[in-house]
Formats: sequence, structure tokens, C-alpha cells
Amino acid sequence: MSAELGHFAKVQGGFAFKSKDFGSEGIPVIKIANVTGGGFVDLSSYECIQPDLYPRIGQFLTERDDVLIAMTGANVGKVVRVNHEQPQCAINQRVGRLQIKAHCEYSKDFFYYLTSSPAGYQHFVGAAYGSAQPNISGALIERLQVPDISPASANQAASFLRQIDDKIHLNHQINQTLEQMAQAIFKSWFVDFDPVKAKIAALEGGGSEEDTLLAAMQAISGKGEAELTRLQTEQPEQYAKLRTTAELFPSAMQDSELGEIPEGWSVTRVNEIAEIVKGKSYKSAELEPSQTALVTLKSFNRGGGYRLDGLKEYTGKYKSQQEVMAGDLIIAYTDVTQAADVIGKPAMVIGDERYEHLVISLDVAVIRPVDLALKPYLYGLAKTDTFQYHTKAHTTGTTVLHLAKNAVPEYPLALPSKALIDAYAGQATPLFTLINEKVQESRSLESLRDTLLPKLLSGELSMPSTIDQLVAEPQRAEREVT
Repeated sequence: MSAELGHFAKVQGGFAFKSKDFGSEGIPVIKIANVTGGGFVDLSSYECIQPDLYPRIGQFLTERDDVLIAMTGANVGKVVRVNHEQPQCAINQRVGRLQIKAHCEYSKDFFYYLTSSPAGYQHFVGAAYGSAQPNISGALIERLQVPDISPASANQAASFLRQIDDKIHLNHQINQTLEQMAQAIFKSWFVDFDPVKAKIAALEGGGSEEDTLLAAMQAISGKGEAELTRLQTEQPEQYAKLRTTAELFPSAMQDSELGEIPEGWSVTRVNEIAEIVKGKSYKSAELEPSQTALVTLKSFNRGGGYRLDGLKEYTGKYKSQQEVMAGDLIIAYTDVTQAADVIGKPAMVIGDERYEHLVISLDVAVIRPVDLALKPYLYGLAKTDTFQYHTKAHTTGTTVLHLAKNAVPEYPLALPSKALIDAYAGQATPLFTLINEKVQESRSLESLRDTLLPKLLSGELSMPSTIDQLVAEPQRAEREVT
């Protein structure tokens, strides 16, 4: 016989912080905006509380694997949990936390999957009240029905689902690392000019041409002289490739309108090496079920990068130039975040097999370089501080921010040789390919989790016997359980 959630846990509301309590340093505060659903607390943007409040908020500090529910606003009914890798945070008012009662044998993970399930979400939003913005109470949350399943079975099911989510989270971390690797190479080669400066330093120290080449190879690879010697012996092909790359960098700088740049590089503008196309203006009536979807402002993560859940199905017309494919470089031209976390930020489109066509909305522009090898270079360029300062300087508006039409096309840059652009593409493209593979794997895992979730929680499906294999082969697993 099923029981209500309140029999096993109570809902604790957060602390009623005032606007004057917030600052840029201190303990991070989890607000409604941080409870976005679909996994862990979103701490991509947050405020902190001042130290003088610390003695009053002890009971409102997060603990590992806490289950948090948004009780008001646009995120009402969404559920997240606290990641042990995140800092301890304070919980703001109208963010509810499940506090498990002492006699309860069910795990936090079980209650996370129960409350975040489609049935849980429907229970919350279906009974939300309020005209200005929807609200739910702690009492409403506690009335959620807990399925008639033993704690042992429930906890085992939740543990399996957690393995899937942990794998998705690991993929996300790997992708962040891969992005950072690509950007670190870009910055070293095209912003800091490390290989060029290494050659110059070698020449100024009385070194030979061979010495300058070895200095550049060390700057590119991060290896010392002894390590390069071993590389030459043990992996001669990799050594030869590194040497060829080092040869592409000049050994002198030259003056330009941008300041000193490597000798032989030219100053150009984005619109001289790429076509920039703005997206389609649409009406709400055109947002109907379709095999075509709009890539919107919501397709950008704060700080840049592509979000998979930002698409809107679309039935209207569009120009062929406004259609984008997987791997296309897009830029956000509008922003509604107060901190301008999205405007001017780049992302690489990720394909979605649910749709035949992806079309950019008016808030988005696509950058199509004349040479495909320029795409990784332009993406790296758009992520630099210099580019971001430029776009912010060309942004207007208060509540809604808009990027000037010519801000991206007229951006000046130092263009390396074609051979060096190709060399960078050779370094970066495999990283972006792996990122896409990890994204697709995570999608399959999410589909498996969503298929298994209601069946496991209801006790309809017994626990799979080969957890590791199901996690490793999500598509086969999904076929077996449906």
C-alpha cells in the first residue's frame, strides 16, 4: 500500500535573505534560478552572502546529495540534487529541501528520482497556484505518493539510475576538459604567441636556427629537451609532426594596427574571411510540432557552448542560409541575463536526430568561414577575452541586450598563414569530434534513464542483472526494457 512522501520526509524552506545580504564573496546561495532540473544544482551564476550572516544560517547549509525543489517562478516543480564536488551553499527562500526522517529506509537518491519523475513533476505543477507566478507549498510536495515498493528494491533502482547520471556527468566534465584543451592551444598560438616568442628568445640568446626550432617545439608541446629527445627516438612520426608545426611560426614580430603581431601575419576582419547570417524572426503561432526546430537564445549555455534543450519546433518559412548543420559556429546576438552571460558568446551546433532541419532564430547569427579549416580558429577567437570585451562594448539595452549588427563582421584580427590555420584545425577538430561523441552517448544514456525511471520506481521492472553492460550499451538496453 502506497504512502505519502510526508510520511518519510519533510520539506524545509530556505532562509529569507534580503537583497542587502548578497555580495560577490562568501557562501554561494542557491536561488530558484539555480534549480533548473535535470541533474545537479546549476552554479554557473550565483551570488554570495556576507560573513555576518553565517551564525544564523547553519540549518540552511547544503549537505551531500540534498534534494532541492523550486517552489515558485518559472522553474516551479523542478528538482535538482547537490553535487559533492560543489561548494557548500546556503538555501534561499522558496527553495525546498527534503529532510529525510530518522525512521526512513529509502535513500536520498530514491527521493530524487521520485520527485524528478514525470509523475512527480505533474503532481507539483498540476496543483501550482498563483496568477502572477506559480507556487507550490511544502504540504503539496509532501502529498506526493510514494509507490508501493520495498526500500531495498527502491534503493537498488535508484543506485542504478545514479550510475547512469554519474556517467552523463562524467561525460560533461570530459567535454569541459576537451574544450579547455582546445582553447589553451588557441591562446598559446594565437593570443600569447608562445612559439614565436620562444624563437625570439632563443635568437636573442645567441642560439642557432635549430635552437629556435627546438625552443618553439618545447613551447608547443610543453616538453623539455630531454623529453623531446625521447620522443624523437620512441615516436619519430609524432616528433616530425611537432617539428613541422614549429616551422610554421615566424621568429620575429611586426607592428600593426592591433599592436605587435607575428611577422608575416595579416590584419583582416571577420567579414573578409567569413559570411555572417542573422536568423529568422518568428511568431508564437509558428511554434507548433514540426520536423524543423529553431536554434534559439536558449541554445546557449551561460558563458558559451551549446545547450541541447534550447530548440523550439517551428512551422514557418526561412531562408536556406538560415539553416544550420551540426558543427556550424553560431553567436548569440541578444541577451536577457543581467550579467550579459550569453550575448556575444559562441557555440558549435550539435545535431539532433529528431529534426530534419535546424534554423537559427533572430537572436542568433551563424558564421560560415570561406575555408572550413577556419571554423575551429574562429570559434577559439570568439572565446577570447578580447573578442568578448569587443562585443560588450557594442552591446546596447537594459532589460534586453542587443549586439550591434556590425560588431562581429567588423571585428579585426591577426590572421596566421593558411598552413598554421590547418595545423590548428588538425589539433582542435579531433577534440571537438570527441566532444560530439560524448554528447551523443549522454543523449542515449538520458533516453535509457527516462525509459527505465517509471518502470523501476513502480516495481514493474526488476533490476537489470548486468548494470555495467547496460550503462556501456544504452541503446541495446533501451530495446530490452521496452
